[in-house]
Amino acid sequence: MRTILKSILLMSLCSSATATAMAINRANHGKEETGIHEEETNIHEEDANIHKEEASDSTKHQPLTESSIKLNEVVVTGLTGSQKLKQSPAPISFVSARQLEMQPSTNIIDAIAHQPGVSQITTGSGISKPVIRGLGYNRVVVVNDGIRQEGQQWGDEHGIEIDPASVHSVEILKGPASLKYGSDAMAGVLIFHSAPTLAKGDMRANFSTGYQTNNGLFDYSLNFAGNQGGFVWNTRYSGKMAHAYKNKYDGYVFGSSLREQAFSQLLGWNYRMGHSHLTLDYYHLTPGIVEGERDEKTGELEVPDGYDVKSYGKPMPYQQIHHYKAVLDNSWFLGDGNLKLLLGYQQNRRQEFEEEENPKECGLDFMLHTVNYDLHYLSPEMNGWKFSTGINGMWQQSINKGSEFLIPAYHLFDYGVFATVSKEIGKLNLSGGIRYDHRHLHSEALREEEPSENNGGLAGSDSDHDAFRFQAFKRSFEGVTGSIGLAYEILPDFNIKLNVARGFRAPNISELASNGVHEGSQRYELGNTSLKPENSWQFDLGLDYSSPIISASLSLFANRINHYIYSEKLADENNQPVLIDDTPAYQFTSGDARILGGEASIDIHPVERLHFGNTFSYVNSVQLHQPAESKYLPFTPAPRWVSDVRYEFVCDGKTFDHLFVKLQMDCNLRQNHYFAANETETATPSYTLLNIYAGTDVKLHGKHLLSLYLSGENLTNRAYQNHLSRLKYLDVNQVTGRRGIYNMGRNFSIKVVVPIEL
Repeated sequence: MRTILKSILLMSLCSSATATAMAINRANHGKEETGIHEEETNIHEEDANIHKEEASDSTKHQPLTESSIKLNEVVVTGLTGSQKLKQSPAPISFVSARQLEMQPSTNIIDAIAHQPGVSQITTGSGISKPVIRGLGYNRVVVVNDGIRQEGQQWGDEHGIEIDPASVHSVEILKGPASLKYGSDAMAGVLIFHSAPTLAKGDMRANFSTGYQTNNGLFDYSLNFAGNQGGFVWNTRYSGKMAHAYKNKYDGYVFGSSLREQAFSQLLGWNYRMGHSHLTLDYYHLTPGIVEGERDEKTGELEVPDGYDVKSYGKPMPYQQIHHYKAVLDNSWFLGDGNLKLLLGYQQNRRQEFEEEENPKECGLDFMLHTVNYDLHYLSPEMNGWKFSTGINGMWQQSINKGSEFLIPAYHLFDYGVFATVSKEIGKLNLSGGIRYDHRHLHSEALREEEPSENNGGLAGSDSDHDAFRFQAFKRSFEGVTGSIGLAYEILPDFNIKLNVARGFRAPNISELASNGVHEGSQRYELGNTSLKPENSWQFDLGLDYSSPIISASLSLFANRINHYIYSEKLADENNQPVLIDDTPAYQFTSGDARILGGEASIDIHPVERLHFGNTFSYVNSVQLHQPAESKYLPFTPAPRWVSDVRYEFVCDGKTFDHLFVKLQMDCNLRQNHYFAANETETATPSYTLLNIYAGTDVKLHGKHLLSLYLSGENLTNRAYQNHLSRLKYLDVNQVTGRRGIYNMGRNFSIKVVVPIEL
């Protein structure tokens, strides 16, 4: 499989950075879900003309600021096919190709973490996990190439195996979205869309590259796509490397370097009655592991002898992640209805290398195989009614191939059946549905010889030298979810939205059966086989207002979760941390929780080119019926206020076009609401970052030559710790008294995007 997938360059996105979100959605022509069926519209003459119009304009950029009026017309994924954003009762954010292109980042989650209600759990500068409204890990479903992205989502130090250059646009569904995606979509769904296929007869290429000064990050991506007589292809190769990042307190942070490589290839056929596409992906990430060990006398981070902190090589310890994916996407028009069949295979392998003496021998070594399936039917519209129904799920097998163990080998199979309906009545849009999920998990036993003293006592033993690290067990989980909501246009520029949804999440294998050292998070983790599934009820209220001068939105939510699962630091009778294998021990447990919060934004634009923007995000997460030290949920992001001033200069369009400058203030308030039991978490002080962004299209003889983007982040070189940083809890600096490692300091970046017409 590795040889096959590496040999074919994968899934591509033609000129992803330069096509606009509005163009994509206009090309979709309302046929089916955004980002899935764009190719089908190429078959019809009218839509082909649209694509040709877009192709001719693909080297041009829309204005920097997409007003709320414009965004409300964007077509997004709905319960019963695509719908305009303003018609969706559920809260959804849309990130366009233009926004992704402008934002400097180290990974795809970092690129969208500035969106209201979205945060990231970070382990250094290269690894990010999405958090939506205070919920992360397996509570966020990631969809790419039309199927669920499946890796080691439960790990702190394991990110999303997606090439940022291959992503054309992003939909962020906030709140329970289990109707279409099944278990785990408690917090929401991230849908990463590829660029649409080209019109018949078109071929295009694209090259981009960038550099960041703080960690020496250098990246590049080359894309080639075309459509000849209905035969479509899209090929992309991307690479990235970065040495250790630095800040003014820690200097260079040993172990924070990374290397990334990605290949993708799409091959397919567009025909009058639908399309058949095969997408192949290969993703390889090699990040270092930050341990944070310090010299007791100087307080400086320890660096092995002979190691250059500005080296792009592999530091010891480090991880290695390989992710292979193959997706067969079929879509057929049946009259005015649509039948969709997706089949996918994923192989995710994660390895940790720790021993200098044996650099090729890995400790933890997980091999995860996943087969995804999805069959659903979208009915034709009948008197304003639209229906959809389907079945989807996955089969998984996880194998331990290393010398160390954290979770047992297991098999998993699940399925879900669903039915949804929507109705448009004048200015009122109603939608809802129901779903049933069933998941079965079978964990395998593992007997160890000569276990450690501590571990043997915990895992249970038959003798002093013969013990079970993992006991075999079987668990089945099932749940019923549903939602109902409405969107009503009170005035032409004023909308109200209401939505009630029930979420469901089965405990993952880490929560149920962990028993080992989690090197990346510096924890000894213990599972709990008695955990029950999480169930939630969430209520959403949304208000949107748009005018030529002011655009504003307010989104409020209330979420009640039963059997919320979290990890708690263990302490002995003297309130001292319990150590297993010289590592602090953490135990998974559960309780009931209540989460309140919301997002607010206002954009004042007294003139077309000048914008004053403000967004505010707030989450209050409380555990019910718990003592004061356990009152708040872990991983609750701090309140965040982002304010910016943006201006687009009027240029002659001959040399420079769409020139803009943006000044931004990113203020993270103090987080006093933290899970304090046994010092699992600590309070985080407030901090404010000052950033500047600029960009322009450069032309030569009236032809678009390239797009240039410049940025400066953390201009004041503020030393800070984000509340969701896992490096915040590493060793104390005995000289300064500061605990943990700080985030990245001042960083300047440059990015160049060059369209190539063929």
